[in-house]
Amino acid sequence: MVAAVVLAYFLIVVLGVLLVVFPGYRTRVVATLLGGLNLGAMPAFRAGLKCSSGFVVAGRALRGSVKGLGRFVGANPLLTGAALLLVAAPSLFALVLHSPAVFDFSDQQRIADRQIAVLLEGEQLVPPPPLPPEVFTTREVEMVRPDVIHASRNWNLLDQAFTQRLLVVFKLMKERHGYDMVLIEGYRSPERQAKLFEQGAHVTQAGANMSYHQYGLAADSAFYRDGKVVISERDPWAMRGYQLYGEIAEQVGLTWGGRWKMQDYGHVELRRSGVLGRGASQ
Repeated sequence: MVAAVVLAYFLIVVLGVLLVVFPGYRTRVVATLLGGLNLGAMPAFRAGLKCSSGFVVAGRALRGSVKGLGRFVGANPLLTGAALLLVAAPSLFALVLHSPAVFDFSDQQRIADRQIAVLLEGEQLVPPPPLPPEVFTTREVEMVRPDVIHASRNWNLLDQAFTQRLLVVFKLMKERHGYDMVLIEGYRSPERQAKLFEQGAHVTQAGANMSYHQYGLAADSAFYRDGKVVISERDPWAMRGYQLYGEIAEQVGLTWGGRWKMQDYGHVELRRSGVLGRGASQ
């Protein structure tokens, strides 16, 4: 669409230059246009009606104009080339160097980005105190994560850089949107990963040593409201929270599972090349 608009603009500019620079061509074009407004009074037009087409006169004038332009181009190739290059240069330059325009009119967004940078570069955030085990054994939690009681929620087993990014996400979710976050599962042993893999693709598609959980670079999180863990995606409040959680996680450089084909809204990970499969080869 953009290319078509630029091309149309280019052709209009070329036509305008031709009309201004070449008086003879301009005279023929103007005469043709004016004649078309009163063709009925022209004897040549009345004679042309007897032919198969009523546009004989206009066609002859147009052919004459084209021939005249061709003769001028043939006699002045350098001048013509320079004129066309001058006209085409801005449009061609825009086409070659064009890129999606990004307009940021939100001062709040710029402040948010600076806040994230300050948090990531500032003093180390401290993990929240652990919740009592019984909050992870409710019916709602077990329906979504039936084996979560055996999951590790030990922050010390997570990679330090990943931990700080995740804590920044938790902090901003609380300060900006009022959501209290809770860690559902952090580090996951290869043995546990293998058992989950055996349960089927609806649980996980990653085998042992093929998940960032095994390297302390991934975590599953949910929300904490009124003394209960809220994990179900059927809860509109929780679903809204997952969307906000994913947005902030991506801003701090984490990969969010909510964008995967097999969506995992509570999952985030810090990807590093050469990590997956490392334990199996040792």
